[in-house]
Amino acid sequence: MSEASDRLAGAELNLAPGDEQLDGNGVAVGVRGYVIGLVLAAGLTAASFYFCFSGLIYAPAVPAALIALAVAQMGVHLVFFLHLTTGPDNTNNALALAFGVLIVTLVIGGSLWIMANLSHNMLPMSRVLEMQR
Repeated sequence: MSEASDRLAGAELNLAPGDEQLDGNGVAVGVRGYVIGLVLAAGLTAASFYFCFSGLIYAPAVPAALIALAVAQMGVHLVFFLHLTTGPDNTNNALALAFGVLIVTLVIGGSLWIMANLSHNMLPMSRVLEMQR
């Protein structure tokens, strides 16, 4: 092997999945990463449908299995499609993602809290009908 190919092979070992180096092969390496991500995402989707409709998993454990598969699929999307890795150049991307998750959690949690409070403080319909008489 030449020195350049040894250096390229050593660099590929230090890369995270989905963080391809586009020096030599260019588009082929990038497409390979997207195809691997697509196959993994489709496989996780098929596995979730299979576990949901087969009797392979104990029925009360199906939601936990679906949650685990959903988290795995989010990881595949983050790594292979959004190219979010642990490298030092991705710190801003990770912080932006964490901030986005925080904002979405606050909006959804606050909305549920407000709706639960409104539901608790509303009069029952039978009481409203009695007041109208």
